Amino acid sequence: MKMTFRWYGSSMDPIPLKYIRQIPGITGVVTSLMDLPAGEVWPLERLKKLKQEVNKAGLELEVIESVNVHEDIKLGLASREQYIENYKETIRNLKEIGVKVICYNFMPVFDWTRTSLDRVLSDGSNTMSYDQDIINKITDPQKFADEIQNQTGEFEMAGWEPERMAELKRLFQAYETVSHEQLKENLKYFLEAILPVCEECDIKMAMHPDDPPWDIFGLPRIANSLESFEEIISMADSPYNCITLCTGSLGSNPDNHLPEIIRHFGRKKRIAFVHARNLKIEKPGKFYESSHLSRDGSFDMYEIMKALNETGFDGYIRPDHGRMIWDEHGRAGYGLFDRALGIAYLNGIQESIEKQKK
Repeated sequence: MKMTFRWYGSSMDPIPLKYIRQIPGITGVVTSLMDLPAGEVWPLERLKKLKQEVNKAGLELEVIESVNVHEDIKLGLASREQYIENYKETIRNLKEIGVKVICYNFMPVFDWTRTSLDRVLSDGSNTMSYDQDIINKITDPQKFADEIQNQTGEFEMAGWEPERMAELKRLFQAYETVSHEQLKENLKYFLEAILPVCEECDIKMAMHPDDPPWDIFGLPRIANSLESFEEIISMADSPYNCITLCTGSLGSNPDNHLPEIIRHFGRKKRIAFVHARNLKIEKPGKFYESSHLSRDGSFDMYEIMKALNETGFDGYIRPDHGRMIWDEHGRAGYGLFDRALGIAYLNGIQESIEKQKK
């Protein structure tokens, strides 16, 4: 497997590539053109410059996270046709720079959601947390979105595009008539349209789970369990219809048994990308992001890595959300230090597993 690191680009990420290159075992970065609104074609010239910058630092660029799906596609509006054509063109442009995997999600309106970005833990570090009880009391999602964005400081909340957050009221009204089944049909339509291009370009679509893996604010969510992902890969039967196996997103629901899910889809060769992280579940619907160390959270990271090895996973993996430690200032969940420690920990587990095979 290839160890990678999420990077938001030199103009939007305070972490320079030269620091990332110094993390032991690193092979490449996972990045995007974060400034482009969802639905636009990603220009080939910009992609070539991005690849050149990453390669010059001694790193690979083979995974994009994310080419965001326009809300009109999720809503199934007639205008989705143009946005799907734009998506196809972006896929073709990504082929030209050697991209092998596109991570994406199909969450309505909100991408990954937290109720706090700076909860202080007992060791003095800061971390992101979620509390469903807080969500249940919110009557104004726009106010909530504004408060979360304010917590990010000068950094944009990843996946929360400003143009989308500015029209929450309209979007909530548009989704009032969209059921879970309709959202599934809209996903199926999208996948059937783009997968032939993915096959032609040898690029896998790796769908990220809903985060958290249940409905919020009355919005339907459809990618949150073994059963739901089995339905998703069955609705468009192509080896390029794959999964981003995010342990934190799926694992925040204790009913999701992570090693079992990994073995199920790993044997089918449908896991193209892995987000490996730990979190501490305090009670159903309430959790915070812990260090990657197994005993600090609720997940057995050794068993997770073991399941990946047992199914022959040879794709891309990265540490996911980290704490802010050692007075680092940066994008919430995406500092350098704790994620680098996460890589060191995952590398140690991987080395022990490999040596046990001999």
